[in-house]
Amino acid sequence: MADRKAIRRALISVYDKTRLVEIGKVLSDAGVEILSTGSTAKNLADAGIAVTEVSAYTGFPEIMGGRVKTLHPRVHSGILADQNNPEHMQAIKDLDIEPFDLVIINLYPFAATIASGADFTECIEQIDIGGPSMLRGAAKNHGSVAVLSNTSQYDLLVTAIKAGGFTGQERQELARDVFRTTAEYDLTIANWLGREEELPEWFGRIWQRENTLRYGENPHQSAAIYSGGPTGIVSAKQLHGKEMSFNNYTDADAAWRAVLDHRDPAVAIMKHANPCGIAVCALGVGIAYQHAHECDPVSAFGGVVAANRIVTVEMATPLSQVFTEVIIAPGYEPEALEILSKKPSIRILQCEVPGINPIEIRPVSGGVLLQNTDLIDAAGDSPSQWKQVSGQSVDTQMMKDLEFAWRSVRSVKSNAILLAKDTASVGIGMGQVNRVDSAKLAVDRAGDRVKGSVAASDAFFPFADGLQILIDAGITAVVQPGGSVRDEEVIAAAQSAGIAMFFTGTRHFSHA
Repeated sequence: MADRKAIRRALISVYDKTRLVEIGKVLSDAGVEILSTGSTAKNLADAGIAVTEVSAYTGFPEIMGGRVKTLHPRVHSGILADQNNPEHMQAIKDLDIEPFDLVIINLYPFAATIASGADFTECIEQIDIGGPSMLRGAAKNHGSVAVLSNTSQYDLLVTAIKAGGFTGQERQELARDVFRTTAEYDLTIANWLGREEELPEWFGRIWQRENTLRYGENPHQSAAIYSGGPTGIVSAKQLHGKEMSFNNYTDADAAWRAVLDHRDPAVAIMKHANPCGIAVCALGVGIAYQHAHECDPVSAFGGVVAANRIVTVEMATPLSQVFTEVIIAPGYEPEALEILSKKPSIRILQCEVPGINPIEIRPVSGGVLLQNTDLIDAAGDSPSQWKQVSGQSVDTQMMKDLEFAWRSVRSVKSNAILLAKDTASVGIGMGQVNRVDSAKLAVDRAGDRVKGSVAASDAFFPFADGLQILIDAGITAVVQPGGSVRDEEVIAAAQSAGIAMFFTGTRHFSHA
């Protein structure tokens, strides 16, 4: 192509020396003059590749353990000279400076260093100064200079050498990648230095696109999925099935969060980010799945299933008989995977545990809201911390059911009421604009199973009316945050009915 620009002179300074000798030979064989620094130059020279040390070129030695080696006018002038500008070219000619056509730099591994738990001093030493300066200079001057910032770009370099150089479009795309790389690098450092701030005055995040999706929530919306942060749904390994959709991801994430709230083997069935069944069973996820499915088998059709233990044959067999969009778990027994894989459409995901991001970011018009993630093990979530405000003492099984209901109601959209019996949900009311309607919905879903069940409410009862619906239906105990100005009215209703009621002092209210 007409805009390909030949490579005559290259500057190479890399921390990651993957394929270094290979590309050095490619450049050398093409007659490219190579300048390099420190260990990079040594690796090239040891391989028999002609290379000039930057310190020999600048006449200034590397000092301070390598902190200062490329921060020199002879280096940066060669990078920044616009080769289409006669004034620039005359200026460097007068100073006996030659321009660079190619810059290959990768940076000190700051992110990997902090992730390793290195001490503060070592982390500081891994903040690259010269590298970002040269990368940014070359990227700014991409009209004259091609710049490589990642070893993954080396194949493109080999192709370009054979073709006679990089095109203008290729140089521009490489420059774009540089500014993304240096932006992420600087952001990582800034966030690390401000890591003690719970709600920082300034924060940023880097998200890497992992895949484009067929569409968003609706067919007319374009969508993609991006990774960033701790291990989770995005990094899950898909073992089988159709491509994940936007709605598959949101439901799978909600289901995964729900089962991670429980210590015992747990299964959650989600539909439209709300549970249609949750259960735990010490005997395993097979029984837990059956109990979760019994809560609302109609809504479970086309749902998303999550388990916090390896999926067994006992679970896979009944699950395979129900149309299910997605199943996510930490692993699968080989026979269980074989059973599920007979369903051509079901998406089978394997995800590491744990996988909860400690920070939630929610877009709003003009900005974002940021909060700590609502984790179920907050103060007040243990029954030992609850305050009993009515009724007689409860037996061990009832307390287990109350704790299960409290741990499960966090995953229900507010206003949320969850009825439970034998550590399984039997009725769920969610997403209503008042707690009375949520109570009615939970009771209606439970049917005859409401008798003898316990209830959990994600936020306090503002009046006794919502609680009264549950009492009249036959619940035996309730757990709720408390804190209403009418708590005494609500307590009196529970006391009159002879049911046990516990206040947690902690709320798990969720709008979205």
